[in-house]
Amino acid sequence: MVSRFERVFDAAARAAASERGLSVREVVTLASLVEKETAKPEERPTVAAVYLNRLKIGMGLQCDPTVIYALQKAGRYTGNLTRADMAFDSPYNTYKYAGLPPGPIAAPGRASLEAVLRPAEVDYLYFVSRNDGSHVFSRTYAEHQAKVREFQVEYFKP
Repeated sequence: MVSRFERVFDAAARAAASERGLSVREVVTLASLVEKETAKPEERPTVAAVYLNRLKIGMGLQCDPTVIYALQKAGRYTGNLTRADMAFDSPYNTYKYAGLPPGPIAAPGRASLEAVLRPAEVDYLYFVSRNDGSHVFSRTYAEHQAKVREFQVEYFKP
């Protein structure tokens, strides 16, 4: 696994990380969030951009997969993420603690690593699941709240 990583994360990748002001650990950690957040290859650079945009302004990452990871590590994940779970005390909980978690939450693939090194050039700060494996992205909190209502609240109403 290490050998494969070293082939993928080569000198060019290390240079790209350095140009972005990121350590290898930071790239891998951020790429692990991207890896767990979306299975859609075309969304990875945009998801990476959202997280990088949030980091740039000091905004919490608020990444659901980090909470799931923390709950799993504690043996408390039930398969359903609740509002109460967002307050679970763990350094991996990016709702509770700003910045990157202490380390990766998964082994990111090449596409997620590349997404962090070459993110989309967008000013999005938010995204929400469309419940079909894809996400809708927003620039403002007001836009995001409207999309949450559309794809989470209204979507699940009987």
